[in-house]
Amino acid sequence: MTDQAPPPPPPVGNDQPEENEVLRAARESRQQKEAADAAEAADKDAAKGSKRGWKTAAAAGLGIGSAAVIAALLYANRDKIK
Repeated sequence: MTDQAPPPPPPVGNDQPEENEVLRAARESRQQKEAADAAEAADKDAAKGSKRGWKTAAAAGLGIGSAAVIAALLYANRDKIK
């Protein structure tokens, strides 16, 4: 009656369904969550090993800030030094 051909057979050996945007987004979200969980666990393990306080971080920040101010002053006065 009609001249339509039957649909092609599914590929042999490929048991996984074709991934659409919804499945891809779900897979990427799951992978991202697993990576975040792994990173959080690694951070907790690293934090157990060393107990640096806020004073150590403040001292490091002060040192970096001081070096930045000195570099800025040297850069601003580079013509006057010569």
